[in-house]
Amino acid sequence: MSIRKIIADKRDGRELSSDDIARAVQSYVKGDMSEGQMGALLMAIVLRGMTVAETTALTMEMVESGQRLDLTGIPGTKVDKHSTGGVGDKTTLVVAPLVASFGIPVPKMSGRALGHTGGTIDKLECIQGLTTQLSPDRFRAQIRDIGVAIAVQTDAMVPADKRIYTLRDSTATVESIPLIASSIMSKKLAVGADAIVLDVKFGRGAFMQDLASSQALARAMVEVGFQAGKKTVALVTRMEEPLGEAVGDGPELVEAIETLKGGCGGRSDFVELCEIVAGHMLTLGGKTESPKQGRKLARQGLDSGAGLAKFRELILAQGGDDSILGDPEMILRNAIRTPVESPNSGYITEIDAKRIGTISRDLKATWGESHRRQLCGVWLRIKVGEKVSKGEPLAHIISPPQPTVSASIVQAVQKAFQIGEQFQQFSPVLAEIIEH
Repeated sequence: MSIRKIIADKRDGRELSSDDIARAVQSYVKGDMSEGQMGALLMAIVLRGMTVAETTALTMEMVESGQRLDLTGIPGTKVDKHSTGGVGDKTTLVVAPLVASFGIPVPKMSGRALGHTGGTIDKLECIQGLTTQLSPDRFRAQIRDIGVAIAVQTDAMVPADKRIYTLRDSTATVESIPLIASSIMSKKLAVGADAIVLDVKFGRGAFMQDLASSQALARAMVEVGFQAGKKTVALVTRMEEPLGEAVGDGPELVEAIETLKGGCGGRSDFVELCEIVAGHMLTLGGKTESPKQGRKLARQGLDSGAGLAKFRELILAQGGDDSILGDPEMILRNAIRTPVESPNSGYITEIDAKRIGTISRDLKATWGESHRRQLCGVWLRIKVGEKVSKGEPLAHIISPPQPTVSASIVQAVQKAFQIGEQFQQFSPVLAEIIEH
């Protein structure tokens, strides 16, 4: 079938065959299909949607466009996790070593910051000497030897997705559940894990703004995972306020390490999410019979220091300086902390996660590619549902000594907090669990 006919069929609402989708993707990667034609097909998909079969075919074709990791020689059920992105989301830094400490291999390919949301790789690279550039052989060897690796995805993996994603951005075809699902799942499937836990966020600080959209995306990805023969669970979680206390690469790394130390480290919402995600990963990996048991086991792993010990192994395996685990605040030693005072007394009713994330991103942008970027962020001193007095710090803006933080930035952070007279009960971080 000609490319023109494939575009016309989708435009008219007809279901494309797997051969049609393979023809389009392969032609585009080879350069035989123009960007205009692919842009037209993407727009037709946005307007007409895709069936589960079409979405799965598109996902698998993008996977086949590049290199795949073969982890079949590594014993045990390999479990991956993915987050759709949020403000203050440093969950991978905790759950990957935590789950691996129980003998479940965790192969994790992560990304850098996107928009107002942070990136796991940027946070991990705050550790002196640590590399996230791992060759496939080194990645596999590390999974075999210590059970966990966190690396940046190579250009050789899923090249079709990279090209299509760039085109989607320029043709206003980003907002499509099938296209988002296939983009995410193609990268997950290429890593070679046996099971996947998806953290699909919704709210003002997330990519998906409302619950219904996040539920639709979660269902689509779970279905693709099922069709691909992977055990897949999606956790629909809230992202109205920042997750935990810290926002920014260095600050989030500090909070993650403190959480791995167990005890009272970490804000309750962040610890709660880490335990939930880890609990599902432990269950999919066959360590526990239920996520509830898995969550209890995860809590034990935090309290015992097992997760922290495994994180040390990861740092050393990837060439990093593990002394940071003894004194995580050393990352922020040269930073200044500018207080943001509450303008009045009352209860915190809202914290605009997107605004906080944007401020943190803009602070980083001031320093370009300088290592001082890791000193930039916002550290919340109070969360939704808590009481605050006038003049009490709502947060501290973390930044390098020069230039000093302007009054406008302080005001911007202050405006992210909504203060009311009545106590407002906060909602649990987990809204729904979706599985096949």
